[in-house]
Amino acid sequence: MTRPALAAATLLALVSVSGWMMAAPAAGQVLTGSAAYGDWRGDAPGVRRMIRPADLPAPFGSRSASNTPSVVAPMAGSVPRAPAGFAVQLFASGLENPRLIRTAPNGDIFLAESSAGRIRVLRAADGASRAERNEVFVSGLELPFGIAFYPPGPEPRWVYVATLNAVLRYPYRPGALRPTGGAETVVKRLTGPGGGHVTRDIQFTPDGKRMLVSVGSASNDAGGMPPQDAAQIQAWEAQHGLGATWGPEANRADVLAFDPDGGNAAMFATGLRNCVGLAVHPATGDAWCSTNERDGLGDDLPPDYVTRVRPGSFFGWPWRYIGDHEDPRHKGERPDLAGRATVPDVLIQPHSAPLAMGFYPLAPGGPAAFPAEYRGDAFVALHGSWNRAKRTGYKLVRLRLRDGVPTGEYEDFLTGFVRDDDSVWGRPVGVTVARDGALLVTEDGNGTIWRVAPTGR
Repeated sequence: MTRPALAAATLLALVSVSGWMMAAPAAGQVLTGSAAYGDWRGDAPGVRRMIRPADLPAPFGSRSASNTPSVVAPMAGSVPRAPAGFAVQLFASGLENPRLIRTAPNGDIFLAESSAGRIRVLRAADGASRAERNEVFVSGLELPFGIAFYPPGPEPRWVYVATLNAVLRYPYRPGALRPTGGAETVVKRLTGPGGGHVTRDIQFTPDGKRMLVSVGSASNDAGGMPPQDAAQIQAWEAQHGLGATWGPEANRADVLAFDPDGGNAAMFATGLRNCVGLAVHPATGDAWCSTNERDGLGDDLPPDYVTRVRPGSFFGWPWRYIGDHEDPRHKGERPDLAGRATVPDVLIQPHSAPLAMGFYPLAPGGPAAFPAEYRGDAFVALHGSWNRAKRTGYKLVRLRLRDGVPTGEYEDFLTGFVRDDDSVWGRPVGVTVARDGALLVTEDGNGTIWRVAPTGR
């Protein structure tokens, strides 16, 4: 048994959380059913959960909560908790709204500071616990989030950036701390103006032929979408895909696809309320989404999710959720969609707000490489709940895969950002793997990046 697996199997019977004692799961136990929902008090590295579609309660089983936490400064010495055998160190601080983070092929770390409108480049030597260079790559952008390098491989010539309503690209030479030329607008307009959900992630298919861009919905449950009759819906879907929304929700709650130059726009997948994080599995080439589901149906409904996304798939929003569960706010509106929504692969505690995600490399190098059992597994940042009376999220979780196929289980990996029921000191957003194999995690509550690496013990 590897060291991390041994650590997970020998969790203490009692775990101290801010002075409050809780019973930990038995060794190797996977929390299922109502036990898998829980709250932050039951979080600890190694705790595993599996939520199944059959576990879902009825809608409106509890009142819709408004429970946004206070974000406070960390107490002296506060460090997130990782499994035994791993060390956590502060990699960078003093950042403004650090969000998505990506590793360039040469090892530089690209970071979106969304509210500041800029992309940073951080550089650290392999094995170093702190960034030694911290430069602004570009600024003056409108809510930048997604970052991708093109073409795939060790010598990209462009850095692509997805902003609120456009995709830009910058000429790039590996190792450069500034673009080597001016910006080119690849996609001039992603959606119509207004609406919520401002993150846009971006990924390329492994062959480099298609660019995927995720766009969240403009609203919670599309209540303002004008009605259409069956003939209008059929004509719309013929052009935009099964379950595609219209009006103010046109080209939203979707993953869009383009050629690398922005041409041949098409719908890749529909019905994903807010696919914040896009990722491509290094072995299978499957596209994945980490998705924020809708609010207002109660504390424990519906689960958020992380899933493989196939071309042409439809995930239900706004009419259905987690397969064929009909949203009562749209009851009877789309009987034609019965049985046609894809069931997501991994269900996450409701209202956890999964943001960015990434896969651990299949062949990591460097002094901070994780044990072999982590290769190909996914890490997902849970930003944390506001629409739940019992606080959930505020952690990094690991999704267990077998040969690129999810088991449905996920495991707490990095916890400890919650101080008490009313306050938190960290809100995880982005995750990437550095060239030396260490895991880097952003949190936008106090503007920091944390580095997680094996201790070798």
